[in-house]
Amino acid sequence: MKALIVIDYTRDFVDGALPVGQPAIDIEQRIVELTEKFVSTHDYIVMAVDMHEPNDAYHPETALFPPHNIRGTAGRELYGRLSEVYAEHQQQIVWMDKTRYSAFAGTDLELKLREREITELHLIGVCTDICVLHTAVDAYNKGFKLVIHTDAIASFNAQGHVWAIDHFEKSIGAQLIHSY
Repeated sequence: MKALIVIDYTRDFVDGALPVGQPAIDIEQRIVELTEKFVSTHDYIVMAVDMHEPNDAYHPETALFPPHNIRGTAGRELYGRLSEVYAEHQQQIVWMDKTRYSAFAGTDLELKLREREITELHLIGVCTDICVLHTAVDAYNKGFKLVIHTDAIASFNAQGHVWAIDHFEKSIGAQLIHSY
């Protein structure tokens, strides 16, 4: 069994408070296509979405990044057409708030995957070298098979993006899929 994990494809991360910018805009169509494909095959889909509290002085990211993905703000909304796909298929797509880089940290993601006997994770979203990377490393350490769709990930750090893709393949044995 397989699952699609869509990581942080929100307004704040695409063109908002902490924007990846054009690289994230460029992958919108592929993210939508993959999500729709997983909907059509009735596979498990998780929107793993970063969430922060306003003025949280204790969160470690506060010192690293400007405020982003604040609970209750438009910045936490899914970006572009992905928002429409989610609205249309909410009964099939799980929304999972996360407060750390990895979708596994502090969530019940692993429990939900194990309950469904899911062994293969397909990862897409942003940022390649931060949240996608940390989710992938945790998944690897938990024994999941990984598939990274390199045409559906992006970062505001071009060097970090390239390094992370190499790391996915050579250090954690992920299968890389390129549709372009």
